[in-house]
Amino acid sequence: MFLKERATGDLVEILGFKDLVDPSNERVIGRYHHGEETQDPEKFAKRDLVFPSGEALPACWTNPGYRRAEIQRRPRG
Repeated sequence: MFLKERATGDLVEILGFKDLVDPSNERVIGRYHHGEETQDPEKFAKRDLVFPSGEALPACWTNPGYRRAEIQRRPRG
């Protein structure tokens, strides 16, 4: 899967999809996708990545408490 680095617009190939969708991980392993040679893997902060379209990553991938408010609003019984 490819994402885009927000600041530079460079494509990043995500190597750890499981880490990407786990909201408790703030970083994911990937590598820049430019040039003719394969780049070395490095860690990227999820907050710095977006989809190639520019759309933000879903909250369920980045915020461990994204449903906390919804759960607290539910009536019990």
